[in-house]
Amino acid sequence: MKRNLIKLGMTIVLAVILTLSMAACTNSENSENTPTSQPTDSTQQPQGESTPNPDEPAWQLDTSPVDLTWFVGANWYAHTWGESFTSKYITEKTGVNVKFEVPSGEANEHITLMMTSGKLPDLISMGSWETAVKKLWEGDHVYALNELAEQYDPYFFKVAGDGTLKWYRQENGNTYGVPNDSYSPNLMHETGMTAANQTFLLRKDLYEDMGRPDLSTPEGFLGALQLLKDKYSEYKGQPISPFLAQGNVPYGMTDYLQNLLAVPHEKDGKVYDRITDPDYITWLKTFRTAYERGLINVDFLVDSDTQVEEKTNNARYFMMIREWTGMTAVNPMLAASENPDSYYIAVDGPQNSNGDSAKLFPGNMDGWMVTMISKSTKNPERAIRFLTYLTSEEGQRDLFLGKEGETWEMTNGKPQLKTEMVELLETDIEKMEKQYGILDTYWMMRNPVIVNQWRPEKAPVIKQMEDFANGQADIDSGIYKGLDPLGDSDVAVTWSRISQNWEEVLPELITAKDDAAFDKVFENFLARRESYGFDKVMEYRQSELDMRKAKMAE
Repeated sequence: MKRNLIKLGMTIVLAVILTLSMAACTNSENSENTPTSQPTDSTQQPQGESTPNPDEPAWQLDTSPVDLTWFVGANWYAHTWGESFTSKYITEKTGVNVKFEVPSGEANEHITLMMTSGKLPDLISMGSWETAVKKLWEGDHVYALNELAEQYDPYFFKVAGDGTLKWYRQENGNTYGVPNDSYSPNLMHETGMTAANQTFLLRKDLYEDMGRPDLSTPEGFLGALQLLKDKYSEYKGQPISPFLAQGNVPYGMTDYLQNLLAVPHEKDGKVYDRITDPDYITWLKTFRTAYERGLINVDFLVDSDTQVEEKTNNARYFMMIREWTGMTAVNPMLAASENPDSYYIAVDGPQNSNGDSAKLFPGNMDGWMVTMISKSTKNPERAIRFLTYLTSEEGQRDLFLGKEGETWEMTNGKPQLKTEMVELLETDIEKMEKQYGILDTYWMMRNPVIVNQWRPEKAPVIKQMEDFANGQADIDSGIYKGLDPLGDSDVAVTWSRISQNWEEVLPELITAKDDAAFDKVFENFLARRESYGFDKVMEYRQSELDMRKAKMAE
């Protein structure tokens, strides 16, 4: 706090000097919002306002109507602002009306095009691992949140959390984004809630009708697929899709599968090249054999998001490497259908040759998405104040629970959703999100430390998946997320080239005619990877890991 007050004092002194200097100039004002390296109006507060108090939220100083555009880097995000009860309530309270912008395709490409045009939305939420995030920071397209906060809303430092700001602080001392769903290892150890969401899912009725086959070994895995082909190849007149890997090559068949196999991230303090792990290679060859025998098809490599959703909603997948959080709406719906056992359960999936349990990625300090304020905004003061409000406990409560007396009430000193809201959650989550906009509808600023205390007990068909993931989470492995280089640097371009090549090569491996052909394709990939400069990528990963360990130790 003392440091913040000093900074605030220095800012005021600087503001006075700049004001006097500008008084000697004429015609210096320009209302256009072209990108600059500092807040556009760094000399004074908005007219008529008093100086923000570090101990009070500044959004209360101005609740006049203002529109903010908000880019959400998830092409599947379908919610709107202004129709649900909660979004109306927050707009009436703060004056801020939000217009969401969602990419029609790949978020990275979309926001990169926007950077080229120089016209960005006011707020931007992007996956913390996305290349575009680093480009936004390095290209001076977004504000340093600490600088905006010092000028317009120092209360931000009180609610944002020094640990989070420190984790995202760059070498120049600035922090450009606030993450959602950020978890520290200490929090996970204390609560047992690990935020692990990678699971191996099976359709419950088929799995049990088959006699719960062992899927942990290549032989058992192939045997279950053969049984599926022989006895359960159709469901409701439609062909069953034997397998889905979420995200296809980049996620499901690479990181997720490696985590199921408990492939280590480092050995003897050195970053491990997981893609060459013998157990991982064995299982890729198992999938190749499954394809050769006609037990899996290439649907999971080519299906669109719409096709995946349609098949999931109709229980047409047999097994999936998938985040259980993506099944929170589907499982209750399937459990309430005419076939109530057609929902999905988490089970032990592929394991390594030692039979080790999976080591699933837990939550981590990086979080899921980071939210930034672009320098295209005409209202940087309203943007940082809205961000501060959403980050605060008051904003989290409004966003997560809605309005007191309407969607929640205080029970024994604790906010609690009304019974009808809980019933809606269990029976029609889509209606709950669209009509009321509570719980996880607007997750872009979600802080699990705050909101998890208000969550109602999950339905058994959801809790089973969550408990399974928590039980297999490798809590201390969160530090390994995000080691790959991002942005426009040479090493980042090298890594991007290698990643793109891997996405092309993995389908070739699975559809190879035999193991010898598989080996040849893989060897060629490794040679190309080396020629691209993979050694520099490994050096970067090691440096990043060492730096993260040092930050974690602070």
